[in-house]
Amino acid sequence: MRFIVSTSTLLKQLQAVNGASSSSTVLPILENFLFEIKDGNLTISATDLQTSMTTSLAVESKEDGKVAIPAKILMETLKTLPDQPIAFTIDDNTFAVEISAGDGKYKLSGENGDDFPKIPVVENASSVNLPASVLSEAINKTLFAVSNDELRPAMTGVYCQLSPQSLTFVSTDAHKLVRYRRMDAKAESSTSFILPKKALNLLKSSLPSEDVNVAVEYNNTSAFFRFGNINLICRLIDERYPDYEAVIPQNNPNTLTLDRALFLNSLRRVVIFANKTTHQVRLKITGSELNISSEDIDFSNEAHERLSCQYEGEDMEIGFNAKFLIEMLGNLSGEEVKLEMSTPNRAGLLIPQTNDESENVLMLVMPVMLNNYA
Repeated sequence: MRFIVSTSTLLKQLQAVNGASSSSTVLPILENFLFEIKDGNLTISATDLQTSMTTSLAVESKEDGKVAIPAKILMETLKTLPDQPIAFTIDDNTFAVEISAGDGKYKLSGENGDDFPKIPVVENASSVNLPASVLSEAINKTLFAVSNDELRPAMTGVYCQLSPQSLTFVSTDAHKLVRYRRMDAKAESSTSFILPKKALNLLKSSLPSEDVNVAVEYNNTSAFFRFGNINLICRLIDERYPDYEAVIPQNNPNTLTLDRALFLNSLRRVVIFANKTTHQVRLKITGSELNISSEDIDFSNEAHERLSCQYEGEDMEIGFNAKFLIEMLGNLSGEEVKLEMSTPNRAGLLIPQTNDESENVLMLVMPVMLNNYA
């Protein structure tokens, strides 16, 4: 089997799917790309058995065939070559691969393509079409709040609720929660599933910046994303997601409205002086004034800043982990943000003040118990 392709074109496609491959010691073949040629079209696949990606491109080739080629050495070689046509020659018996590029010849040992795991297909699937920008925004707004706790597998992914009225994406790690809802994207019937973090990271990095359409197909076990010439398929997390609506406090009479960027920068400065394990900051609201302070008693460090704000409600003091607030404010858009609270021991809600009717963003952050320094 022999084919010719340009280095830059091939490298671009390999980089798009490389994240799905695995450095598996149990199944070494997962460290390879599967190259399949049919009618002058090369399909490249990578998988770690949970998540798989494929992409395709046209090549010059007179014969069909397939071979598994080591991913790392191939990528490293292509990165150092200038943009030029390169020829791959594969021995059909030994699967030895010879790459000819300009004046160079490089040999590496491939493996039988038939030994590569079958890339799953989604059967009996329902489908929904989403603009890439909607999917990208949903991933960006929720992924940072996903839990890394393997003992609670449901929370290690993003929960997707599809309905004829809207699409909702939820993530939580028990300290913070994000609910991102789109009213301009709908599904024909109501369903829900949990997408794993790795698949979302791969989607995030490979979704194009131009607003193409993404076809999403799903059944009880898998989800399939198709855009451009890239396909991504992932196994869903088979767990029950916690009842997130139950933890969102409904009655929050104390409402603080302030400039998002000013609040974010103030927290970034004040947290430098906070305890390095708790990152605790104290918000003290009196009238139209917000005092943000932190203290690290062990090192006699402390910081105080004052911001003017709009506030409705009773004067209050509440403590938060500043790292969580900073992460949330950094992932919100809009000039102003509203912090809704009820009591110092109940969750606070961060809601951006935007005029965008098509999206609804709510971020919940749990308070921390304040040390009572004056």
